[in-house]
Amino acid sequence: MKIVRRIGVPPQSRKSSPSTTGQTCPDIFELSDGNFAVIGTEATKELDDKLPPDASRADYERIVVISRETLIEAKKDIPDA
Repeated sequence: MKIVRRIGVPPQSRKSSPSTTGQTCPDIFELSDGNFAVIGTEATKELDDKLPPDASRADYERIVVISRETLIEAKKDIPDA
């Protein structure tokens, strides 16, 4: 498995750029197997018991949070199908 491309713009190009926040993430990447990888803030402990009744996660999965801006900037690069 390899990272094929970034989805959206680099963190440095977003409005909340590192020049003002010092951050270089969150980030979204498309993988060679067609899946996506996300770099975000670990929030499993805070959100696990707040998942809807029809949602769950495996022990090896984590809930991560990305900013609204990150997802909006990535929207144009996410395939429809």
